[in-house]
Amino acid sequence: MTELVLRNRQRTHFVNSPLLRRMTRVLLSDLLSLERYQLAIHLVAAPEMARVNHRFLEHAGSTDVITFDYGGDLDSMGDGGGSTHLPEQLHGEIFICIDDAVKQARQFRTTWQSELVRYLIHGVLHAVGYDDLTPANRCVMKREENRLLRMLSRRFSFRHLANARPSPARKS
Repeated sequence: MTELVLRNRQRTHFVNSPLLRRMTRVLLSDLLSLERYQLAIHLVAAPEMARVNHRFLEHAGSTDVITFDYGGDLDSMGDGGGSTHLPEQLHGEIFICIDDAVKQARQFRTTWQSELVRYLIHGVLHAVGYDDLTPANRCVMKREENRLLRMLSRRFSFRHLANARPSPARKS
């Protein structure tokens, strides 16, 4: 079963949801070879992310991405052994904060659209078992995140994630 739900629950920046959905499907099916997935992605603003962060992780303030993995006993990538075996399925939710993407894009001198795709990849990697709790695992995860980001950037123009809403047709 493949199911992808994308909910844009923020209004600070326009996001081209159909394009982000296509990118996500390529990431899951083509790049990670996942045959079965149930994934919900929620694009939220900082106040909602802060509530999620506090309620579920007991952390104060907003954060860039939070992943909830509902897969249970899927093979873990976080063993530090450099394993490259991915689970056959993914089941989870990813919350991505657009406000944090904008803030961090300024800090890292990139675009918020690129940060958004990075957060998507980061969240998916967590959902398939990667962790970044130790320096060694963080290095492995960051390397895979960068590899996948490069591969997606070859297929898609991230700047189109911010395309303006189509203007109404003008009469001549």
